[in-house]
Amino acid sequence: MPDPFRLCNSYLRFMWRYCIIRDMGNLYFKGKLKFYYLAPLYMIGVFFLCSFGLFFYDKRLACVLTAVLGLGWMVVMLLTVITWRRLEQELVSFATEYGMAQRDLLRQFHLPYALLDTSGRILWINDRFVETTGKPRDYRKSITSIFHTITRESIEKHEEETFSYELHYNSKVYRAELVRLHFEAQDEDAADSPILSFMLFDETELSQYKKIYVDQKLVTGLVYIDNYEETLEEVEAVKRSLLTAVIDRKVNKYFERAGAIVRKLEKDKYFILFQNQYLQQMEEDKFALLEDIKTTKAGNDNEVTLSIGIGAGGESYLQSAEFARSAIGLALGRGGSQAVVKSGQDISYYGMRGKEVEKNSRVKARVKAQALRELMATRDKVFVMGHQIADVDALGSAIGIYCAARELGKKCQIVLNTVTTSLRPFVDYFTKENGYPEDMFIDSQEARESQTRNTLVVVVDTNRPNYTECPEILKRRKNVVVFDHHRQGKEQIKNPLLSYIEPYASSACEMIAEVLQYFTEHIVLTSGEADCIYAGILIDTNNFMTKTGVRTCEAAAYLRRNGAEVTRVRKLLRENMEAYKARAEVVRHAEVYRGAFAISTCPAGDLESPTVVSAQAANELLNIVGIKASFVMTEFRDKIYVSARSIDEIDVQVVMERLGGGGHLNVAGAQIADSTTDEVAERIRRLLDDMIEDGEIEL
Repeated sequence: MPDPFRLCNSYLRFMWRYCIIRDMGNLYFKGKLKFYYLAPLYMIGVFFLCSFGLFFYDKRLACVLTAVLGLGWMVVMLLTVITWRRLEQELVSFATEYGMAQRDLLRQFHLPYALLDTSGRILWINDRFVETTGKPRDYRKSITSIFHTITRESIEKHEEETFSYELHYNSKVYRAELVRLHFEAQDEDAADSPILSFMLFDETELSQYKKIYVDQKLVTGLVYIDNYEETLEEVEAVKRSLLTAVIDRKVNKYFERAGAIVRKLEKDKYFILFQNQYLQQMEEDKFALLEDIKTTKAGNDNEVTLSIGIGAGGESYLQSAEFARSAIGLALGRGGSQAVVKSGQDISYYGMRGKEVEKNSRVKARVKAQALRELMATRDKVFVMGHQIADVDALGSAIGIYCAARELGKKCQIVLNTVTTSLRPFVDYFTKENGYPEDMFIDSQEARESQTRNTLVVVVDTNRPNYTECPEILKRRKNVVVFDHHRQGKEQIKNPLLSYIEPYASSACEMIAEVLQYFTEHIVLTSGEADCIYAGILIDTNNFMTKTGVRTCEAAAYLRRNGAEVTRVRKLLRENMEAYKARAEVVRHAEVYRGAFAISTCPAGDLESPTVVSAQAANELLNIVGIKASFVMTEFRDKIYVSARSIDEIDVQVVMERLGGGGHLNVAGAQIADSTTDEVAERIRRLLDDMIEDGEIEL
């Protein structure tokens, strides 16, 4: 099958490059054709020059050669004059016949073909193009009038010689290929004159086959019962089998409508396999099984909750299964009672309105403590760091890791770039006079310079690499340990040696306090160290008013036994008058949006720690009757920091995740660059409106 691009190109280039009919109707040759035609005359001229040199040696021979050359020159000129018109006619005839053949081939070509100028205006179309579009043969309007996607602006954006579009026209799918054809102008001062070659390929059937292929790809899923043991413990023995049977029936019934294969791996784990075409239905109903399973009752008081991990879009079944394992890990790490879909690098979350369920078992804390001890024992030194603009929880948990490293005789340094007003009373305790090394606290630059291959990096109170005090040292080393109580998001520290993330924990300090109890038999804390860890719990629980469970109180009791003093901690946490006034101003100027949301701005002004004040103000706003969630913004270091709080009805973490942040059900936040507080406030309002319309928030 001839290539229409080559046919058209060769025809136009031949006519343009080798012959141009000027005003008088004469044909002028150029290029190689002109050279070959005049070559005999050039050679005779060269021989004439050579014959003159012979006069110095043999005049007779020179005269004879000159005469022969003159005769030859006359013969060549005569033949040139005689054949010029005939050659001209032959060239014109050949070009015409060649052009007609090419034109007929293009006109009858079975693919729609057209020529456009650089603005997209149609210059010429073939028969198949007429049949496909229904336009007359003399149609000379812009191609945009037929295919709205192809505009002059979009054509100019493409700098490459060949580019394409995907088009939908008359219920069919086409691929439009455009090629720039350049023709050299005869005059040197004339501009280049490109045109566009346009061809349509019908890919409707191919598109259908692609859809069938994608729809029939197998999707892997894992379903875990979050609180299986805890729920069965409160059910009578004779009813336990009934409860298990009801759960099995609901899981099987939900996935049966997708034609899924459901296999029970363990008493509380299921393996799911179904076609990709049914995944969209599950996403549209937001995995209704998550809410349906909560209604399961067989003598149990606690709600039964599930975590679902779906792996899709893998290049192989093994990769999809790996995506499913990663997704179920994210679901469990975010507190359970939700579904996570991982398709390649895209991650979606569904059903995140459930509360984190506190687990009474401390087996995990003991295992993590022993693992941490083994890792520390094999390293030369330890770096520990929290999130940027560290709060008391980040500092307190870092102090706990410092105490653990000291117990093993390992050098430990805390990476802290900024000492805020709220941290200064605690940091001032860890001085040389109180027995602490001068280099206990270092900044990011010192950490980068002193890090070695055998350095263990412990991250506390965050699981996002870009939120840490020094993200660079995480990229250099793989010896990383993570302790955090925030739900995991898309961005997370990759491949840590040890990861202990428990969203049900009130604070990172609570987690570290538990770990310290199992780290060694008789670990010793000073009163100042215990105060610092206790303060972290106190701040994150808002004086034990939120996210306070049995294990929170047990951790506080452990710290109290080690010398923590409530009165002393309260004095350390007192704030200055400027911060108190600023918090009052935030509350006074708060906007009540839709009768349930408080939105306000905290002016940085002379405040040393405006982010802390905004978080405190967000907590204060929840004390107002009718307020279900509060959002306080402050501008600090070229970013907008958002503190979001709620009591129990609104999942503020969902809102903050859509702003690029995260957190907990009731405590969350975000950091937004290149925006103003007014713009962020408007984004929050739009998000709340959309979530209310979608049913994600119920007022």
